[in-house]
Amino acid sequence: MSFRDRVTARVEVLAGTFLNLASPLTAEIIALAGFDWVAVDLEHGAGGELDALHQLQAIAHTGTAGLVRIESASQARIGHALDSGADGVIVPQVRSAAEAAEVVSACRYAGHRGVARFNRAWHWGMRGGPLHDADSRVTCCIQIERSDALADVDAIAATEGVDVLFVGPADLGHALGIDGGADHPDLLAAGAAVSEAALRHGKAAGILVASVAQLEHYHRLGFTFLGCAADSALLMQRAQEVSATIHAFAKP
Repeated sequence: MSFRDRVTARVEVLAGTFLNLASPLTAEIIALAGFDWVAVDLEHGAGGELDALHQLQAIAHTGTAGLVRIESASQARIGHALDSGADGVIVPQVRSAAEAAEVVSACRYAGHRGVARFNRAWHWGMRGGPLHDADSRVTCCIQIERSDALADVDAIAATEGVDVLFVGPADLGHALGIDGGADHPDLLAAGAAVSEAALRHGKAAGILVASVAQLEHYHRLGFTFLGCAADSALLMQRAQEVSATIHAFAKP
């Protein structure tokens, strides 16, 4: 079963995190930790497209799916990520169903994705198979993080080829004027609207949150594509824990 098939089946929780340190070694470590997916973050992370390629290479042997969050809904950026061997893309700041349809088209050879086989995705020309088979394996995640996207969420969910409605809680909360984290009641209500739209149209609902408690909230709302923290946050949290433990032990 492909990763996309697992996503769209919505019968299991798929756990993931983001990679924003632009380090292939960190990417490999995180992927080996047991996540179902990791997302190389080109929107907020430290690296660029070449760094994304190196991170995708680093996780290739781990069994963890490698996604790329691109900077914007750019056909060229989407094509570069997929040609580099990404299992799919996460696209931020999508405003409407029309924009979501353009993203899907850029992800598909049946749409506007440029055809080239001498790249990593096609094993440098050594991998065979029809283009529609490649299309069927690409996971397309649309971020819901703007008020206009939330207003059009049912139409976005109905868009053929959209696999995941992925809530960006920080941006969506900011757009809605919500002063609080992902567990704020108003943001949970917005999340419920996203999950309900996804359920109506057979799509997965996803979100990136900061804590396990928040994950529990959203899982109860029907979210199955669940991300928590990032490589930088995980490193900082563990470093703080170890530092505090050593200092506590060393106190007279």
